[in-house]
Amino acid sequence: MLVEPTVFIVSDSVGETAEVVVKAAASQFEGHSIDIRKFPYVEDQGTISELVLAAKESQAVIAFTLVIPELRSYLTETAKKHGVTVVDIMSPMIQSLEGVVKRKSKNQPGLVRQLDEEYFKKVEAIEFAVKYDDGRDPRGLLRADVVLIGVSRTSKTPLSMYLANKRFKVANVPLVPEVEPPEELYMIPVKKCIGLTISPDQLNMIRRERLKALGLASQANYASLERIMQELEYAEKVMKRIGCPVINVSNKAVEETANLIMEIIRKRNQS
Repeated sequence: MLVEPTVFIVSDSVGETAEVVVKAAASQFEGHSIDIRKFPYVEDQGTISELVLAAKESQAVIAFTLVIPELRSYLTETAKKHGVTVVDIMSPMIQSLEGVVKRKSKNQPGLVRQLDEEYFKKVEAIEFAVKYDDGRDPRGLLRADVVLIGVSRTSKTPLSMYLANKRFKVANVPLVPEVEPPEELYMIPVKKCIGLTISPDQLNMIRRERLKALGLASQANYASLERIMQELEYAEKVMKRIGCPVINVSNKAVEETANLIMEIIRKRNQS
């Protein structure tokens, strides 16, 4: 009868890293099942002593991911004293990276989980920006961190995506004289709204290039200076009514405008 090996997973965080490694190693032994027991959030020497004694009694191997040096040393020394086999999963990699990057690691538990949370926040913000782009669903304005308004071709969509990558939930609304802005735009706090404007000549050039790219006549009303002036004047009235800050995006890269927006947000949060 085959004896089922036991592995204690000991971690100062959740223990997912060690569990994945142990399962991957166990998969190499066909016909053997492994009894895996997880002990997450181990943060004191007393708990480590208890686990080492329990592992000795169960004849278990301890696989650990402890990034705090004192706890690592204590576990290693205690396990050696009691004849318990231990496997330090993270230290060799951390030490190798310290040699490459020429700096000490943070030795802070749970950073991988924090990185995962940041990643999912970014994904959520990008999905939000896509869903509520170009005034597609006015309900998104009430849930947004930032609402961008302006006439067509003032970089609302690129800015929304750039800010989404910084984990801001952004909605944007095009301002068109013939279309009344959604009522939700006047319901949100003024500090959430940012207006975008641009010089008529630059907007004329941008729109003419856009029409060419679409295979349309560059003389269309969409790109005429008269139409552009009409739209910009209307947008200015809406922005004044709301009372929001306005950024002139003329000759500005998306990154530059985004930095100005983030600075406005930072000051807003401080006040």
